Amino acid sequence: MDGDGASSTGATPSEEMNGTGNLMDFLDEPFPDVSTYEDFHTIDWLREKSRDTDRHRKITIKSKESYWELIKSLLDAWSGWVVMLLIGMLTGTLAGVIDLAVDWMTDLKEGVCLSAFYYSHEQCCWTSNETTFDDRDKCPQWQKWAELMTGHSEGAGAYVLNYFLYVLWALLFSFLAVSLVRVFAPYACGSGIPEIKTILSGFIIRGYLGKWTLLIKTVTLVLAVSSGLSLGKEGPLVHVACCCGNLFCSLFSKYSKNEGKRREVLSAAAAAGVSVAFGAPIGGVLFSLEEVSYYFPLKTLWRSFFAALVAAFTLRAINPFGNSRLVLFYVEYHTPWYMAELVPFILLGVFGGLWGTLFIRGNIAWCRRRKTTLLGKYPVLEVIVITGITAVLAFPNPYTRRSTSELISELFNDCGALESSQLCDYVNNPNMSRPVDDIPDRPAGPGVYSALWQLALALIFKIVITIFTFGMKIPSGLFIPSMAVGAIAGRIVGIAVEQMAYHHHDWIIFKNWCRPGADCVTPGLYAMVGAAACLGGVTRMTVSLVVIMFELTGGLEYIVPLMAAAVTSKWVADAFGKEGIYESHIQLNGYPYLDVRDEFTHRTLATDVMRPRRSEPPLAVLTQDSTTVEDVETLIKDTDYNGFPVVVSRESERLIGFVQRRELTVAIKTARQKQDGVVSSSVVYFTEDNPQVAEACDPQPLKLRRILNLSPFTVTDHTPMETVVDIFRKLGLRQCLVTRSGRLLGIITKKDVLRHMAQMMNQDPESIMFN
Repeated sequence: MDGDGASSTGATPSEEMNGTGNLMDFLDEPFPDVSTYEDFHTIDWLREKSRDTDRHRKITIKSKESYWELIKSLLDAWSGWVVMLLIGMLTGTLAGVIDLAVDWMTDLKEGVCLSAFYYSHEQCCWTSNETTFDDRDKCPQWQKWAELMTGHSEGAGAYVLNYFLYVLWALLFSFLAVSLVRVFAPYACGSGIPEIKTILSGFIIRGYLGKWTLLIKTVTLVLAVSSGLSLGKEGPLVHVACCCGNLFCSLFSKYSKNEGKRREVLSAAAAAGVSVAFGAPIGGVLFSLEEVSYYFPLKTLWRSFFAALVAAFTLRAINPFGNSRLVLFYVEYHTPWYMAELVPFILLGVFGGLWGTLFIRGNIAWCRRRKTTLLGKYPVLEVIVITGITAVLAFPNPYTRRSTSELISELFNDCGALESSQLCDYVNNPNMSRPVDDIPDRPAGPGVYSALWQLALALIFKIVITIFTFGMKIPSGLFIPSMAVGAIAGRIVGIAVEQMAYHHHDWIIFKNWCRPGADCVTPGLYAMVGAAACLGGVTRMTVSLVVIMFELTGGLEYIVPLMAAAVTSKWVADAFGKEGIYESHIQLNGYPYLDVRDEFTHRTLATDVMRPRRSEPPLAVLTQDSTTVEDVETLIKDTDYNGFPVVVSRESERLIGFVQRRELTVAIKTARQKQDGVVSSSVVYFTEDNPQVAEACDPQPLKLRRILNLSPFTVTDHTPMETVVDIFRKLGLRQCLVTRSGRLLGIITKKDVLRHMAQMMNQDPESIMFN
């Protein structure tokens, strides 16, 4: 109740409720669903924050009244940590299940385990007693499809049959994936990170983090990765984790009823997603902070850390790779790096930046073509064609036939005495007697040279096919394909440097650190640096990238080479365009996202951007004491604005406050149901004093001061737009009113700011509107 109003009329609250008093002041009790926003609208961060502060104040006051209220307040305080625990556990479990399923289904394209069909190739041969060390990939229990069907494992017929079935399985998996996405959850396609960034900045996309999306994304992610397409599961795992976060938010009213608090949970969930994708809990927290989150208070940092930790623990308990590691490509190098090697590392950084630029431009051009041509109408056909091309070209080359994660794992590996890979086919010195882990540099054998040719072909194939794959209507991550491109390039450079050091150890650059018979160059390290450089070039990550890479590989002493490559790739890529792949996709889709990193340097004023313009009709406003219920309802029906300024009168235009459209609608609807005498001709009052009803036959007035925001954010018409943009970014505003000496002139919304920024960059201002 509005206290002043009650005292001025002398009516008791019960009289007012029954309509015997003069009026009813609504919103004493919050309306149902008043807090929720419409789909594809932006939340008001300031309002959400103040509502949470009010809720907290009430709980604190109540907790002093009784022990039960005190227990409830403690439970409320702990609910955040409980949500984090649940998110971590579910995300870790889903990631483990996805890893195991991908492993099995990828091998299913080549053959089947006879002893237990649900074993992958590796598990099948682990359980066999007849596996020899040299032929560890061959065991009688594992049979390729041709051998199973015809009894022959060698020869042209067997090769053609295996080839045909490999392509067939790939087409089946991708067809299932795209069909499930299309029918059950259209939002489950893509990587999900551009949309997560937009949602965390305060945009509402209903259903994007729903239960169906979670279920379908998890299933189709397994199918898409297993089909052998050039995509990874890491980006979509962030989306899966955020869906888990959203699911658990709905269990606690503290988060389900406050969009601002919900976004704090989703920031932490994103950290848990990266934690299980790469087995990098600290990298996950930094990724959420650097790349995804918009508002990241210190409390969220601790909770993100806890969620990432629980997720990593859960994944470690499942142990999907059977090596007690959280990731497939854990490596240990035994040689230090030398200063002279910084030159090839920086060159790899340059390559990463150039690849990032090429990929972003190529992919965005292809996605724009997909949106504007017939191609976009046949998503299933597109997926089938790309899968067919990928499978047909991938099978002949052993480096593209296997899963991308296994390829990266082999490229990162150091050649020990026990390695059977073609990349480790060096010419051995028969007189060598050395400890196993310190093998000197040796001349490359024929296996290494043929491997280099195959890797060069694999590099060209991956560069081209990834441009067309990312953005199709299936779950598709970008981390693993980008790392594969960099790892292939890095390994080729590493072998080249190693052979130069071996054959020309008397050159001045090798003389100081590369003695004959020493192990000086580690080609695997070059692959790791190349992977970091290419991932940095595409996403523009720096700090989180380096931390993810050293957590991923366990290579702590190689932080400096990784930093050099990451920074170089960012500089080179930034020289061609400031946006990373996620920002480019946000722009392409027209999401209303104000990037904190964008600089606004133009000298325009608020008056240049505010609506209404000179040619437009005047601003839709409400007056404080002369608008009827019918006028308000007509205004709501005829316009689609999010809210309306309230002024003293249309003549004076003096601003009093701002009222939200949704609250106004609900308030009038509730008043018509609960308050006697409210009709279309009832006058709506936003004043502090209670209006007096002149005649007994006059309709009952409706007082709605409680839903009026008396402190809307205002700027003067001469405020520089640089300041306005900064205010919108840092406070997360939906709209801001423009005044001069207290008189209302116009309004600036977030979309007006985005349109103006696009216009200043010579882009079509309408292209940035979400469609």
